[in-house]
Amino acid sequence: MPKMKTKSSCKKRFKMTASGKVKAAQAGKQHGMIKRTNKFIRDARGTTTLSEPDAKIIKSMMPYAR
Repeated sequence: MPKMKTKSSCKKRFKMTASGKVKAAQAGKQHGMIKRTNKFIRDARGTTTLSEPDAKIIKSMMPYAR
């Protein structure tokens, strides 16, 4: 059988944690920060883990992610 390909957009945007969860950057921070509240900006720092239904979709696009 030929090798399965990893979706290029997913390998740029997501990483897998050791426990198998999908880690991603916080959404909604590319532009328009002037209208965001300080609480939103503070809470959206760093990364987050995806919900299980979203993680299932991403895992199917990344067959070789550990």
